[in-house]
Amino acid sequence: MSLAEGALVVVGVSALALRTSRPHEAAALAGIGALGLADDLLEPRQRRAGRTVSKGLRGHLGALRGGHLTTGAAKALGIPLLALAAAATAPGPRSSAMVLADGALAAGCANLANLLDLRPGRALKVVLPAASLVLALSSVDDERARSGRALARAALIPGMLAVATDLREYGMLGDAGANILGAAAGTAAARTLPVPAHLALLSAVVALTLASEKVSFSAVIDATPALRAVDQLGRRSSGRTDETDGEGR
Repeated sequence: MSLAEGALVVVGVSALALRTSRPHEAAALAGIGALGLADDLLEPRQRRAGRTVSKGLRGHLGALRGGHLTTGAAKALGIPLLALAAAATAPGPRSSAMVLADGALAAGCANLANLLDLRPGRALKVVLPAASLVLALSSVDDERARSGRALARAALIPGMLAVATDLREYGMLGDAGANILGAAAGTAAARTLPVPAHLALLSAVVALTLASEKVSFSAVIDATPALRAVDQLGRRSSGRTDETDGEGR
């Protein structure tokens, strides 16, 4: 299955962010996509070479403590740093607490989108409605909110163009596409939501991330009829599996 879809999504999101937002934000998103693409390209090579590949955040950080920098550990360190850098230079009031909350939400959403990308279309079925809601519900018209809406559009347009390819399994988002779409949507939400909603969303993202270390999202979705129906909507009957799509991290 081609990784070109994910690479094209990275190019599309970065280009739209560069056109409608600030250059440093486009650079941060491109960096997040690049870290994901490195993982997409290098991890399969390690598997083919018979090397042990770390799984999950705990596994990657454990490998790092042992002196081995995996591509997953590079993402776990690099994505939050890039998200914080973008948050620190965002328009509007930027207290230290707000910068940390904005960066955490962007990085958390990037990881969560990646965790969901274990079946065709699954990550897109979460990211695209989220980006659409940001555009529909944002009523504030200051510079901060406008930048958030611009980033929501930067996620929405390339994501919509990728839907058919992803659902029909001609390509896949991979870590590159999922990470950058999640980061763009998370940043957009951070800049348009009121503070209580922002913190509630961040708490939910953190809770889901921690739960993913113990619970399989795929197992929960498959065991829940409504979620399973949405998950299978538009997909080919064969479907992508965890084993073929990787660990989503």
